[in-house]
Amino acid sequence: MAVNPELSPRRHQQADSEDALIHEQLRHFGIDPASPFGQHLAGAALNLHRTNQDIHALWQTTRDSLDSLPAEERISRFNAKKFLAFQLAKVLDNLQAPFRAQWRQLGLTQSARLAKGAYPLFDRVPMLFGANPPIVRTATYVYACTEWIDDAFHGRESTHPIYSRLLNPTALALANTLVELEAGPDSADYLALTFNSGMAAIDALLGTLLERGDILLASRNLYGGVHQLLQDYYARPEKLGIRLEWFDGTEARDFRQALDRVRAEHREALAAGARLRLYLESPCNPHGLVLDVPGICRLAHQAGALVMLDATLATPVLFRPLQQAKPAERPDFVVHSCTKDMAGTGSTTAGAVIGRQPLMFLPKGEPGWQHTLFWQCYYVKGAFLDADKAYEVLTGLKTLELRMLAKGINTLVLARFLASHPALRVSSHALDRHPNAALRRRLLRYGLPCPLFTFDLEGAGLPRDAFVRFFDALEPAFGHMVSLGQTNTLVLCPALTSHSELDEPALAAAGIHPTSIRVAVGIEPVRELIAHLVLAARRHLDPVSPGFSQGFMAPAEVDALVEQLTLDIHRARLAQQTRLAELL
Repeated sequence: MAVNPELSPRRHQQADSEDALIHEQLRHFGIDPASPFGQHLAGAALNLHRTNQDIHALWQTTRDSLDSLPAEERISRFNAKKFLAFQLAKVLDNLQAPFRAQWRQLGLTQSARLAKGAYPLFDRVPMLFGANPPIVRTATYVYACTEWIDDAFHGRESTHPIYSRLLNPTALALANTLVELEAGPDSADYLALTFNSGMAAIDALLGTLLERGDILLASRNLYGGVHQLLQDYYARPEKLGIRLEWFDGTEARDFRQALDRVRAEHREALAAGARLRLYLESPCNPHGLVLDVPGICRLAHQAGALVMLDATLATPVLFRPLQQAKPAERPDFVVHSCTKDMAGTGSTTAGAVIGRQPLMFLPKGEPGWQHTLFWQCYYVKGAFLDADKAYEVLTGLKTLELRMLAKGINTLVLARFLASHPALRVSSHALDRHPNAALRRRLLRYGLPCPLFTFDLEGAGLPRDAFVRFFDALEPAFGHMVSLGQTNTLVLCPALTSHSELDEPALAAAGIHPTSIRVAVGIEPVRELIAHLVLAARRHLDPVSPGFSQGFMAPAEVDALVEQLTLDIHRARLAQQTRLAELL
C-alpha cells in the first residue's frame, strides 16, 4: 500500500512504509512502541491511515461514477456515507473517556482548570450532528502539532481555522452554502469569502482587483454607498487614482458603445499596462432594473476585462449568473449584501464574494497565490463575518425562495396599482410596457420582478409640504427605514438618503427626482399596503389636489389583479418544477 503521510505529525518527513509512518508518530510523542499503550496506539493509528486511504479512494470512485449512477443508487451511496460519518464520530467519541481520564491525571489544580476551562476537544462530538451549524464563538483554536499549524498558515490544512479573523466554522458553513446556491453543479470550481457587511465585501473585491491607474467601467445605477466609494476613494488622485467611467442603459449594445468609447479614450493607458475592469449591479438600486448580464459579460471578456457583479437584489432565487450555460457569459465575481433578502429580517449585516477558486484562494507558494482575494485582503484587513451573523443569514436562507415569491407577486400588484394613477410615474420593470420588462422576463426566474422600484409625484405638481406630509403618513404600512430586503415593506426618498451623496447632475442621470420614493417590497398582504397609501393620499393630498386619491384603479379591479397575478406566478412556478416521471 502506498504511504500517505497526511495524518502524520511529521507529514513532511520521508517515511517509506506504513511501519515507518506509525513508528514516526509514536516517536514524535515519546511513546514506547513495545508497551501495551504503544501497541494499541500503533494499531489505531495504522487503521486510521488505512481508513484515510480508503476514503480518498472513495472520493475518486464518486467522481468517476456519480454522473452515470441511477437515482436509487445515488440515494443508497449518500446514506452509506452518512452512516460512515457517524461511525467515524463514534470512534472519536470512544476516545473521549480515556482522553478525559488522562487529562484528570495531569495534576492540574482547580485554579488552573478554571483559568483554562474545559479542554476544547471534550464533549464536542455531538455538535457535529446538530440540525443547524453550531455558532462557534471563539477567537482562536487548538491546533494539532507544529507541522499542521505551519501548513495551516500556508493555506494547506483545512481542519485548522487558526483564528476567527481568518476563518470561522459557522462563517465557512455560510460560505459553502452560498457557493452551492450560486454555482450549482460547478460548485467545486468556486469559493466564497464572507464579510461583516456588503460594503466590506465590495471594498475587499475592488481593493484586490484595482491598482493605481486602472480603468473601471461601472453601470450608472449603483447603490449610493458604492458610488461614493468609487468617486471619493478609488478615483481620487491622492488615493488609488483609478480612471472611473460610467455607462448608461441596460442592454449589451449600450455596454458595447461605452466599451468602445472607453477603449478609444484610454488607448494609451491600456497600451502602457493599465487594466480594464467592469463593475455591474443587477438588478440596480433604486429602480430595480435588470442588466443583460450574460451579453455584457461576453463582450467584457472578449475585451479582456474582469467582471464584478453585485447580485444582491436578485438573490440566487431570481437569477444565477454563475450558472449561465456559456462560461464567457458568467461574471468573474458575484457580490452579495447578505444583510438584505438572504438574512431577510433586518437583524444583522453581512456580505459575501463568490468567485472561481484560483481567483479567490491558492495555497502559499502556488503560482499566483499572492494575487488572490484571500491573501491580498481577507487575510490582513480583518473585515471577517462573525459566527452569530453567519448563523442569522443561514437561518434566513431557508425561507428565501418563499419570501422572494411573495415579494414578486406583491411588486407586480403594487407597481401596476400605482401606475394606474395618471399623475404618478412608476419606474419598475413589473410593468409590461416598461423598457426593461423584456429583460426581466428573459433573465429572472418565473419572470418575477425585482422587489425594488421607484415612483415619483413630479407630474402631480404638489406643494413640497404636501408631499412631505404624505410621505410621513405612510407609516406603519410602509416602514420608514433605509434598508431593503426585509419581510416588511420599506420606503425612502433616495435623493435624501441612499443616494444623497450624488450631486444634482448625477441624481438626474440616475433618474432620481425630489419626489422619488423607493419602495422595497415586503411580504405583507398587498391590499393592506394599498389601502394605507390611498388613505394617506386622501388625508394629505386631496386638500391640495382635489380627487387625487380617486385617481387609482377601483378596489374591485385591485382584488381581481391580486387573484390573477397570484395564480399566474404559482402556475409558472409549477410549470418549471421537474415532473415526477423525470425524478424516478
